[in-house]
Amino acid sequence: MKTPAPVSRNPPDAHNAHNAQYACFDLLATLVAVVRADGTCEFANTAVETLFNLPRRAVQGSNLLEWFIDTGRVVEALEEVSRNAFSSSRFDATIRRGPRTHDDLLPVHVIVSQTDDPQRLVIELIENAQQTRQDREERNLDQVHATKELTRNLAHEIKNPLGGIRGAAQLLALELQPTDLWPELEEYTEVIIHEADRLQSLVDRLLAPHRRAQVVGDVNIHEVCERVRSLVLAQYPRGLTMIRDYDISLPDFRGDREQLIQAVLNIVQNAAQALHERIHAGDAFIALRTRVARQVTIGKQRWRLALELHIEDNGPGVPEEIKDRIFFPLVSGRDGGSGLGLTLAQTIAQQHQGMIDCDSQPGRTDFRITLPLP
Repeated sequence: MKTPAPVSRNPPDAHNAHNAQYACFDLLATLVAVVRADGTCEFANTAVETLFNLPRRAVQGSNLLEWFIDTGRVVEALEEVSRNAFSSSRFDATIRRGPRTHDDLLPVHVIVSQTDDPQRLVIELIENAQQTRQDREERNLDQVHATKELTRNLAHEIKNPLGGIRGAAQLLALELQPTDLWPELEEYTEVIIHEADRLQSLVDRLLAPHRRAQVVGDVNIHEVCERVRSLVLAQYPRGLTMIRDYDISLPDFRGDREQLIQAVLNIVQNAAQALHERIHAGDAFIALRTRVARQVTIGKQRWRLALELHIEDNGPGVPEEIKDRIFFPLVSGRDGGSGLGLTLAQTIAQQHQGMIDCDSQPGRTDFRITLPLP
């Protein structure tokens, strides 16, 4: 008679088994959680970790109902799907992302579905603005690429005749003879030379990102932020507070440190210039926040990990009429601005396989630099 195998007094960890079973959800960009009928979260994918900025172990075990502003519709959907009244339920809701106020509410479309286990349900949360944002980012990337090529070609076409105009003005100045009109004619030639030099400087700035070869090395994003912070505070010693909110777990990555400093500095200086009234009032702030993002799509390419640097200020916001064009050359919302700072910053981000986008309204502007991590 065959002896039966002994029964283990320490069965496999069911929690780990469930995590392995649902690991495929980590490949999705949407927010997915596996919950019990009472809302207790048993599994959350990486998109949920990223949104709530919490480790998975902190999300799992919490109650899903705590995420929602209005829990009534959620409780009803969980109850109906769990007792098989419906195989799935869909509705719109608003979730709470954290303890802060204005940017912590997110409208989502909720899908509650059954699983093979009647005790567990799948909750999928789709950001209402997610697809719109992705479409906008792809469109902006295409426009920036087209504008970059146009700008480079146009700058080269301007450069050669500009040198001829300047040279002719210099020769003309040498040929002038002392007469009653000599002072005026000399002034005219000086104006031509001065304006030619100004246009030459503008052309050089347009071509700058394409001329300088990258000096690639190990880059720590927080060293970049600290360098920019010290430069800006030296320029604005009073009335401006620079807030640091760093995720120190972010690893180093390969990139051009000086170029990245220039990109971040351009954005922060733009923010400081927009804050001039609040600086005088003494309540201006610029926040530098770093976060890790998972399963990120940048320029139609998927990255497992990326860093996000948020540059947030409490200024008046980007003017509505130029919101869709702020990364184009020569577009500026400030009198006297060249409109090249954000163009250069976006070009540098793209050279690092990343991108910059902006979310702005009066009282809060957030520029987000996203760069892939190894």
